[in-house]
Amino acid sequence: MAVLEMQRIGICAMKKDRKKLLELLQKKGVVEIDAHVEEDEVFKKMDTSSSRNIFEKNAQAAERALEILQEYVPEKKGMLSSLEGKALVDAQSYDSVIKRQDAIMSKARQLVSLSRQIAENKANIQKRENQIEALEPWKNLDVPMNFVGTRKTEGFVGTVSELMNTEQLYAAVTQAVPDVDAFFAEVISTDRDQTYLCVICGKKDAPAMEEGLRSIGFARPSQIGSLLPADRQEQLRGKREALVQKNEEIVSQIAAFAEARRDLELVADYYRVRLDKYEVLGGLIQSKSTFLITGYVPKRDGESLKQELERNFTLSVEVADVEEEDIPPILLKNGKLAASFEGVVESFGLPGKGEIDPTAIMAWCYIFLFGLMLSDAAYGLMVFLACAIVLKKFPRMGEGMQKSLRLFMYCGISTLVWGVLFGGYFGDVVDVVSRTFFGQQVTIKALWFVPLNDPMKMLVYSMLFGLIHMFLGLGLKAYMLIKDKKYLDCFCDVGLWVIFLMGLILMFLPSSMFASISQMYFTFPPAVNTLAKAMAIGGAVGICLMSGRDNKNFALRIALGAYDLYNVTGWLSDVLSYSRLLALGLATGVIASVINSMGSMVGSGVVGAIVFILVFVVGHVLNLAINILGAYVHTNRLQYVEFFGKFYEGGGRPFNPFNMKTKYVDIKEEN
Repeated sequence: MAVLEMQRIGICAMKKDRKKLLELLQKKGVVEIDAHVEEDEVFKKMDTSSSRNIFEKNAQAAERALEILQEYVPEKKGMLSSLEGKALVDAQSYDSVIKRQDAIMSKARQLVSLSRQIAENKANIQKRENQIEALEPWKNLDVPMNFVGTRKTEGFVGTVSELMNTEQLYAAVTQAVPDVDAFFAEVISTDRDQTYLCVICGKKDAPAMEEGLRSIGFARPSQIGSLLPADRQEQLRGKREALVQKNEEIVSQIAAFAEARRDLELVADYYRVRLDKYEVLGGLIQSKSTFLITGYVPKRDGESLKQELERNFTLSVEVADVEEEDIPPILLKNGKLAASFEGVVESFGLPGKGEIDPTAIMAWCYIFLFGLMLSDAAYGLMVFLACAIVLKKFPRMGEGMQKSLRLFMYCGISTLVWGVLFGGYFGDVVDVVSRTFFGQQVTIKALWFVPLNDPMKMLVYSMLFGLIHMFLGLGLKAYMLIKDKKYLDCFCDVGLWVIFLMGLILMFLPSSMFASISQMYFTFPPAVNTLAKAMAIGGAVGICLMSGRDNKNFALRIALGAYDLYNVTGWLSDVLSYSRLLALGLATGVIASVINSMGSMVGSGVVGAIVFILVFVVGHVLNLAINILGAYVHTNRLQYVEFFGKFYEGGGRPFNPFNMKTKYVDIKEEN
């Protein structure tokens, strides 16, 4: 359990070595470079925005090309392919691809262009389909949509907003245009809210007819043309099919680029790496012939990095301890087990200045409490085996995923142990199967006790574990204060609370209330009872007098102390929070038992066995998933609130080194 000590690093080098030096630092990945350095009259920053824009544009083009290939020529991957991690490419292959970057980018631009053509064609296909659909009500019209009449007649093709048949249309037109003696009207079709029609009258009656039709809501169609609607539909269908065929040909062209997928991945990563380098370059201050780099480096790497830089370049390197007022970034270093739980700490906050890394101690508490909440041996074995197999099969998966799987693997072991102690194996499946299918009762006895049969005992132990957990947090607070030589603070802020709380506990244990809850009876000698009262009273008085010790006003000091003493209610609520250990442990067992009972309701025989297996598999998979989630969430809560709340604030800034941040591949280091 450690927060790696950081050092400040300053580099002054020749400008001609800038490219190679930055590439070396990026490859080593151990220096966090200061992004905000002030300029002066001699040292200025270089404008790298144009180069960054080019790299960003190229990276986006390559990534867009990969998205296009994945859309039209998807790479065949297994169900667990996401666990495989990034592909490993040797430096020689990487350099070979970079030499061909222009040709590869040309392919990327071709893919983007082909995709754009497909998008345009799809838009036109949709447009044709909309036009075909719009013409559907007119397909029985036997004149063109732009029909306006003959030498002696005037034609009106359009719609009205009322639903009517031909007779109703004649009546409506006659009423609207009573002075027109002769006209022809036809209803072409109707839909939910309008009627499609065609009306023909003499030339001399055309103005009156148009005015009359408009009075009943007549409107001309949006589509007009010289073809019959049915013929126009066929024409549009032909154009649509031609566009569909064109897209199929373009997809075939895209498929021919599938073999360039890995090259595109390498080029995309290459431009992202260069973009990062030029962003750093733009933040450096430079003179005509030199440039400066300042930042942080872990102390374990400082000296070796300095020697390598001095061996390869003509420069000046200074590595010094961090000054007192400086706030360095945080980098954790833990063993394999504890490192699996670093994500839990990071989610709360990395250690602040002067704080210890709680990961190692918290990891053991986490494993202990998680297993206690899930507490089924079969579930624990399943979780352990699943995580162990996946970790073994996919050694190159991402670091974050590896840590998460190892976390659950260790928690699976804890669950297995607690399940054996509590006698839980898929709930009571052994009892149910032996009774239902074999006619005899077989029970695997718990090595300790069965929580379902003795929940109050489980509650008492849950609160006991909670007290130990919280006192451990107080112990870590005391350790940090002693390490900083704050002995008075340690006594006042930790020692007095321990005395006060231990006194209350010793007073509570022999009480009738505790006996009625736990069915456990304690009888202490009078001297112990007197000592308990003295500890409680002495601790309370000490807290009242010393909690506000920084304040010179005695009355305010006592008031602050009394307010701090009121925090004992917070301790009570924290202890009660550990009842969730009982609740989740019982939930796992009860639900598992209900599933087993449901599966056995059909009875024995072939049908009963089939039903039992189906209910068993589905039910226990769901129960495992739900209770793993519950155990994970509530174990995190116990760490964040009840444990960290006693000694840990967090707020540290993560170490962000300048390194090769790639998305698709990892470059194999040369020997």
